[in-house]
Parts: sequence; structure tokens; C-alpha cells
Amino acid sequence: MTTEARPQYILNRPRHPGGAKVAVLSTTPESVLDDYERLLDLAEVSSNLDPGEETLLKLNLSWTKYFPACSSEPWQVEGLLRGLLRSGFDRQRLLAVENKTVVTNPRKGAELNSWMPILNAYEVRFQPLTEVEWTRYDFGDELLRLNEIFPEGIEIPQPYIGKQIIHLPTMKTHGHSVMTGAVKNAFGGLLKEVRHYAHKYIHEVLVDLLLMERQLHPATFAVMDGTVCGDGAGPRTMVPYLGNRILASSDSVAIDAISARMMGFDPMEIPFLRMAHERGLGIADPKDIEIVGEDIEGVSYGFTSKRSFVIWGDQMLRLGFLRSLEHLLLHSPLMVWAPFASNVYHDWMWYPTIGRHRIRSFDRTEWGGLRHDRYMSGRVSVPETLRSN
Repeated sequence: MTTEARPQYILNRPRHPGGAKVAVLSTTPESVLDDYERLLDLAEVSSNLDPGEETLLKLNLSWTKYFPACSSEPWQVEGLLRGLLRSGFDRQRLLAVENKTVVTNPRKGAELNSWMPILNAYEVRFQPLTEVEWTRYDFGDELLRLNEIFPEGIEIPQPYIGKQIIHLPTMKTHGHSVMTGAVKNAFGGLLKEVRHYAHKYIHEVLVDLLLMERQLHPATFAVMDGTVCGDGAGPRTMVPYLGNRILASSDSVAIDAISARMMGFDPMEIPFLRMAHERGLGIADPKDIEIVGEDIEGVSYGFTSKRSFVIWGDQMLRLGFLRSLEHLLLHSPLMVWAPFASNVYHDWMWYPTIGRHRIRSFDRTEWGGLRHDRYMSGRVSVPETLRSN
């Protein structure tokens, strides 16, 4: 397989010379689609992205099954599409993408998370990254860990090269990285299925992803859903929390920093955010970030990042008392036990018991009602002014 040369025309461009801007809005199930349109205006999406260029919409699939805050919410997907089309983006040049992990299936996940009725109604293509060409790409020697983790070369999806990208994360905690958002959403697109190799050095790898995106994409943007957030043992076995807010920014580090602060964390104490800030890859210090829209001074949800049983076991094998077994159990043909054990725990034990109870509680909220009434019922209607000819 050939190695792609680095496109010099998008290398080393300046980022955020005067700080960063993050738009934050309060929202309700009745107004959320209109609010997403207003959010994109506040975050100046048309100034940060070129409406005439091809644009990747990187969805966030943390579980094939639906669980609140786990993956991109359906109203997040529809609100983004409405805002982009009203801002002059061409639906024919929009491409929604998602990858697989050892425990997720992108096509099935797109159905179970109610993305497909929306994408079909708005006539936007969905492309699983498992079905595109992957190519080795030379990112040079500035990466902190990934060249070491993948010594034979880093493979990336061919469609990523030279395309602007919008990330669609949700506001939630993560057992490996404290929190997850726009920065980690690239983890699910730029690395192949064996990206779990990177868990051992997750914070350095997240900085590497920012370095990679800087070379690959002319521009990046992020739209984060915090209508329902995830507290505790993220990214799957969480406690849903109604935050009733949405966020957007052209700075992935800044939007993650503000999300972290809203959840109750100090962004500069989260290693990947601090390292990214120190390397000029984005702004993580809240005092250097301009908030537009809602005043969030004093907002703190008091979240706590915890490790699920599966993440705890993974960390014990990579960094803890079981590390002598890491290569045998995680980097050899025997590693098939790991996704099997994860599926048994998450899909067959946790989801049917604790998970379903939490979903039933969520379904009794107005956001749960919106999911059932508009998205699970297939009642997605496109405004007349946004229909294609």
C-alpha cells in the first residue's frame, strides 16, 4: 500500500491567534431544531467552513444500541442539517460518516440511533468508513505516540484527505480520558478498528489526533449536544442527566474545555486538554475562551468520571497489576476474548438490567418523548424551504 504525501497547502496554518469562541444555548424539546440553527449562526459556521466545499459529518457512535447521551442524538443530527442547509451548504456535498469498533456496527447503529430516517429525509448520504479505501499517510515525526503504536504506518480513510469536517459529540464522561467530546470524536474516524491499542496512552494519542487533523482538514467544526448528558462510567454505562444545552465551536479543544467545565471538571487538569493548549492546538483555558449565547458562569453539573468494569479491566492489563499479560491478551490472536467479554457485559448483562431501567426513566422525560414521537415513529418532516428540487 502506498503512503500518501502530506498536502503542503493545508499544513501549518495559524489557528485561533486571538483566542477561541464557543456558542452555548439553553434549549427545549419544542425549540431544539430552531435553536440548533441559531447556535450555528452564533458560532459563525459559514465563516469557519466553506459552504461550497465537501463536508464530512463525523457522527459519534459509542454503542450500536441507543442509550441517552451515548451517541449523537437524532435532534442533534437534524438540527445540524437544518442549520447547514439554511446557511447555504449543498446537501450533495455533505457526507455523514462513522466507523466501527470491535463492539459497534455503523450501519446497525445508524438505524438503532434513529439517524437514518433523518439522513434519508434530508437526502444526505451515509458512508460507513468500513466500506471506503484506507491508505497509509505520512504525518511526520511530530506525533507523540501513534507512530510508536503503529510502526508499520498509520492508515486513514481516503475520503478524509483535504475535506473539512464537523464533529457531532455529546457531553459525557469517559473512563479512559475523564471526558469525551470533539477531540476524541476523531478517534473513531482516523484510526482503524484496532485503535483500542491506543488506550494505554490515551491523552497523548488525543493530542496526536489534533496534529493529524491539522494536516488533513482545511477546517474543523464541532456541534455538541448537551440536552441529555452522561455522568459516571462513560461512554456507555452512564447515568443520564438533563442538561438542556447545546454547544458549537470551530475549536475542538475549546468546546471540550467548556463542556468539561460545565460538567464540573477543571479543563487544565485534564491531560489531553492541557497538552493541546500548551502546543497551540486549541484553547483550553476558559479565561481565554469567549462564550456567546448563554451566560454559563456558575454552571457546574458536579459529574464524576468513573471506570466501568470493562474499562477497569482494560487499564489493569495495560497499566496495572496484570500488565505482564498485555501482549498475550490484547495484542495477539487471543485478543478476541476482549470484545466478546465487553459484549457479554454491556449487551447481555448491563443493558437488559440497569440500562433499560435508566432508558425507561429517560423515556418519561420530554426528551424521551421527542425521540419516540418524532424519530422512532418515522415522522421526520423537512421544512418546505429545505426540500431539494
